Amino acid sequence: MAVQPLSQKEIEDRLAELPGWSLDGDKLARSYRLGSHVAAAALVMHIAAVQDELDHHSDLTLGYRTVSLTVHTHSAGGAVTEADFALARRVEDIAPGHGAH
Repeated sequence: MAVQPLSQKEIEDRLAELPGWSLDGDKLARSYRLGSHVAAAALVMHIAAVQDELDHHSDLTLGYRTVSLTVHTHSAGGAVTEADFALARRVEDIAPGHGAH
């Protein structure tokens, strides 16, 4: 079964439940600030493990004390889908444990 793109209204409704996340063009986006570069690297590794578990991957950028990610669904023509929000929710669940804000 093909993954279906979400409507603009569905995206807006789901974003309202994920503070800090936004729509950047055709992708969901979020950046986190952490207490150290090592903490940021640990968050990246944890996100990578979640992505493998979900079999859904984002563009993930490690900076000095920052982690940024953008995600959309290639198999849906680059649109935002429920799979993107499932990943975003999982990242939101793990980020505080790394001291991210």
